[in-house]
Amino acid sequence: MTELKRVCVYCGSGHGRNPAYEAAAAELGGALAAAGLELVYGGGSIGLMGTVAHSVLSAGGRVTGVIPQFLKDREVMLADVTELITTADMHERKRIMFERADAFVALPGGIGTLEEVVEMMTWSQLGQHEKPILLANIEGFWDPLTVLLDHMRDEAFLRPGLDVTFVTADRIADVVPRLREALAARDELQGDRETIEKL
Repeated sequence: MTELKRVCVYCGSGHGRNPAYEAAAAELGGALAAAGLELVYGGGSIGLMGTVAHSVLSAGGRVTGVIPQFLKDREVMLADVTELITTADMHERKRIMFERADAFVALPGGIGTLEEVVEMMTWSQLGQHEKPILLANIEGFWDPLTVLLDHMRDEAFLRPGLDVTFVTADRIADVVPRLREALAARDELQGDRETIEKL
């Protein structure tokens, strides 16, 4: 069975209007550290990014921050992380975050958060990875996205064999268990494929 070791978290560089978002980021950081999971994230010290990273660190966990040179000041780079990687551009940043992670979690955020998690969905759809993707649906934040994906499916743009695979969690307490369940289901499916190929 594949072991979950590192989780990439996408989230806003702001706190958002609802205090529940920041509370969720803090809770997620504590949950990752308690589970012995390393956080991989965008390297900033402000907004939900800063909250989740500080929470992991204060709970004794490991944090890898990945930030492009041009965002060091804008996102106020967090220097206290366990490992800090400075990249030349956004493409390198996203590639490294992808390579370092065993799974992806999207907390509430803006267009950058949306772009990052949708890119992981696209890569999964195209068979480039089978890592779990989870939407932390705090206060229904991701409901509009799931409605849009349902609409795409109804309009036959998401077809069998090209569907988008992800899981959701309304509560932070469910995030780590659901990621582990998704990994176990993936391993079982891979085992079934290998058995079929041998027949």
